[in-house]
Amino acid sequence: MTHGIVLRGLRVGDIGWVAHRQGILYAQEYGWDGTFEAMVAEIGAQFVKNFDPAWENAWIAEIEGQIVGSVFLVKVSEQVAKLRMLYVEPQARGQGLGQGLTDACIAFARTKGYQKLTLWTNDILVAARSIYQASGFVLVAEENHRSFGHDLVGQNWDLDLQLAPSLTQQR
Repeated sequence: MTHGIVLRGLRVGDIGWVAHRQGILYAQEYGWDGTFEAMVAEIGAQFVKNFDPAWENAWIAEIEGQIVGSVFLVKVSEQVAKLRMLYVEPQARGQGLGQGLTDACIAFARTKGYQKLTLWTNDILVAARSIYQASGFVLVAEENHRSFGHDLVGQNWDLDLQLAPSLTQQR
């Protein structure tokens, strides 16, 4: 990850900011409608309302005090956690930040003793999917769906945390 990037915990105001920025970015980049922003806001609200610091975490990436990305780890069960809402601002892309945020999630999940880390994404999110593949996630299911004003292909990915860490996570 590039120098000058700081990963910090969640603060008051971050959920609204993340929902706002993701809503705008995905509308600009993919033409998604306001239902995507609403979904991000709902996920964020549930994260805050149900937050269990012993099992869950969030990372907000900043450069010189400006938020440039985020990722959340949510407990599904004693064995399974879910990576949620990975995103990186356009001006911070290509510097390894998405990989760094994903690595933070994986390391935290391993430390907590989770056996599996899951995530849901859409096949058109090519950059995110390449990060997940590089991190050792495996595509386990795909399903066509209509969401955010578009016909999409949703994907479920799993990472077996009991396997030895890949070279990506050993950086």
